[in-house]
Amino acid sequence: MTDHPWLATYPKHVAWDQKFTAKPLYCLVDDTAAEFPDNIAYDFMGRELSYRDLLDQVNRMAKGLQGLGVGKGTHIGIFMPNCPQFAVAYFAILKAGGTVVNYSPLYAEHELIAQVEDSETDIMITLDLAALYPTIQAVTEKSRLKHLVVDQFANALPFPKNILFKLFQGSKIAKIVRDEYHVDFRRLMQNDGRVAAVDIDVTDDVAVIQYTGGTTGVPKGAMLTHANIYINVLQLEKWAIDIDRGKEVVPGFLPFFHVFSMTVVMDLSIFIGAKVVILPKFELDAAITLMKKYRPTLFAGVPTMFTALLKHGSARNVGMDHVKMCMSGGAPLPVELGQSFKKEMDIAISEGYGLTETSPVCASNPYDRETRNGSIGLPLPATEIIIIDREDPAKPMPLGESGEICIHGPQVMKGYWKREDATKETIINGLLHTGDVGYMDEEGFTYIIDRDKDLILVGGFNVYPRVVEEAIYQHPAVHEVTVIGVPDDYLGERPKAFVTLKDAADPLTEEDLMAFIKGKLGKHERPKAIEFRAELPKTMIGKLSKKELVAEEMAKYEKAKKAGK
Repeated sequence: MTDHPWLATYPKHVAWDQKFTAKPLYCLVDDTAAEFPDNIAYDFMGRELSYRDLLDQVNRMAKGLQGLGVGKGTHIGIFMPNCPQFAVAYFAILKAGGTVVNYSPLYAEHELIAQVEDSETDIMITLDLAALYPTIQAVTEKSRLKHLVVDQFANALPFPKNILFKLFQGSKIAKIVRDEYHVDFRRLMQNDGRVAAVDIDVTDDVAVIQYTGGTTGVPKGAMLTHANIYINVLQLEKWAIDIDRGKEVVPGFLPFFHVFSMTVVMDLSIFIGAKVVILPKFELDAAITLMKKYRPTLFAGVPTMFTALLKHGSARNVGMDHVKMCMSGGAPLPVELGQSFKKEMDIAISEGYGLTETSPVCASNPYDRETRNGSIGLPLPATEIIIIDREDPAKPMPLGESGEICIHGPQVMKGYWKREDATKETIINGLLHTGDVGYMDEEGFTYIIDRDKDLILVGGFNVYPRVVEEAIYQHPAVHEVTVIGVPDDYLGERPKAFVTLKDAADPLTEEDLMAFIKGKLGKHERPKAIEFRAELPKTMIGKLSKKELVAEEMAKYEKAKKAGK
């Protein structure tokens, strides 16, 4: 591409054509610990961890992992909610030379097994929580996993909460099996922390395998190199305004296992020496309590968070009165929500755009002006957005005309793990084809018309209709099923299933079918509703068609909205 229409309106504090130099990703901790050793990296329920101590724990864990045989080519999973142990494990894996594979605690057992086998994960790191351990222990017994590294959740808590948790929250703690598979997290760290140096090729060595539906709706592992993620952190830091290194406060409410939070919250915060105030998961009352106490200065969230916070009425009421930058990602930001948030909170939400395949951020609205409602903004520095003819991948579309959004930049993934075919379908002539349809205006701002037609975004989490459909198909009474995303005022979208039965007289109810699939799907994947029909719409060749159902649901939603329901 030779024309870059965004240059005329690009933020004056950012050079679009600047060059970035990458380092191994673990250097984020090394460098910041050298610059701000006594600054607090994490505050977890009142227990503080300095950058000096974070580095020490990372080094000790890295050496312990090397003692288990971890090196280049070793894939290690992290299966835990937000907590300091997540960051320690993440950077230790990288420093030992291994590759991180992020696992969602929301996944059902069979999904975890499938990802373990596909990613060739050898070791899993988790906590002794009853909500986590029994599931991952079952996965260990049924999969290729060689070791399960387990830490006590209470180890992250301050005194006396650590004691009280064990005394009064015993039902939340799982009993750990003692066998050859299990390794104690703390014992693994009982060493001098002198890690054997590993020669990292930042542009080729994979730091993280992050699973995504890509552009086809089938989960695949995006291979993100050290350079992909490190440079994305540098791009975001350059894009921001008024960053006060070593003094920022960031809420760690988004789950670190999600690529948006991994880069924008965990990695970027470490790079700028910020204090991250962690919640294991986002709960509104707890989040507001923490924000009122710590007064965050930078905030990254998904639309559902902003919807929840807006209900409380003002920035001071929710502890956001010191926020100078607010970024939304993970799902499209409704125009009405952005406008209402600005009016009630007096804080502009800058909408960004990205994909797992772009580490993840590739575009954002500038912070130096009013947000363009409905736009995903301008490309980050060193990044190109090109609108391509959907029928001819070699033909760029004129400004103002719609086509497929394509990305070129240093944050674009190496490819899909063990899926050369899918990689070739997605990266064509050096361009990442997103599957999203949009257009670019005369000033270089991009607008999305339609997202990947099948992917459902539930509160920022990817839900793949095929996964939900396959769970429903396991019921012997089900004949056909198709799943679509329907509007949800809080979560953005929720899955809805449409089902036909083999026997129209079968007494199967919605409640019966919901109960049947409950253990087969993560909570975010479960349908908002299941509707039984005599038949489902099909294409001319007999393939189940979703577009008619989507149109019906949108019409019902708009009618209910007009009626004020």
